[in-house]
Amino acid sequence: MPSLKDLKNRIASVQSTRKITSAMKMVAASKLRRAQEQAEAGRPYAERMGRMLASLAANVQDSGNGPKLMTGTGADQVHLLIIISSDRGLCGAFNGSIVRESRRQILRLQSEGKTVKLLTVGRKARDQLRREFGALIVETYEDVGRRRLSFADADVVAQKVLSLFDAGEFDVCSVIYNKFKSAISQIVTVQQLVPFAVEAQVEETASAEAKAIYEFEPDEEQILAELLPRNLSIQVYRALLESAASEQGARMTAMDNATRNAGDMINKLTITYNRTRQAYITKELIEIISGAEAV
Repeated sequence: MPSLKDLKNRIASVQSTRKITSAMKMVAASKLRRAQEQAEAGRPYAERMGRMLASLAANVQDSGNGPKLMTGTGADQVHLLIIISSDRGLCGAFNGSIVRESRRQILRLQSEGKTVKLLTVGRKARDQLRREFGALIVETYEDVGRRRLSFADADVVAQKVLSLFDAGEFDVCSVIYNKFKSAISQIVTVQQLVPFAVEAQVEETASAEAKAIYEFEPDEEQILAELLPRNLSIQVYRALLESAASEQGARMTAMDNATRNAGDMINKLTITYNRTRQAYITKELIEIISGAEAV
């Protein structure tokens, strides 16, 4: 049975831990608001850019021509996966879910006879995946947006992807990240970036717009050649924004749970301390009374 001093030290230790987790929760909550606003502000532009390029690409596909970023290399053998995680821990299952999905995608592609290459953003994904897939990692980025995430941070990653694509290092590129839904919910998302995935998005409310005829100056191919590289940077930027908001939401939730658990542990230890103290006092009284009766 632990002594009173041990229990007192344990209670003080847990109280110190609760102060730390409570402070981290408040810091994460303050960062979450800004990160959430950035993520929500970036969605409409990225989605609209994707729809516009899909409309242009559909016209170009009919002619059989198009930029390489849209048509691809004509092969499907080498896949580059951009894995976005955090640099720090203490954010619940945020990094674990990303690593599990990444591992699942890697094993699936390898079982199909594909060659897989990894580009990791964040130390946690790199540290966990390099134990098993270290030879597949071609580039790692750390401390991306440590002070404040900007478009320049995403453009650095996108330019690296473009240079690898121009050098013929891969055929298909996809990004894996956590999409922010709420402070307690993040959705692991896999999005293909290269070649550009032309998705037919037909909306009933936009039927008139779908039937409209547009004339482009310059032509569709030149517009796509100019916008597709920029779209790659935009989609990477959106993934980074979503991941940053998801990280802060996961950290705030994890620290809130840790603070609650620390409070419960303090209550249990306090009860144990009081019972142990009462037992020591009772034992001493019994010894005193027994000694007095013996005299």
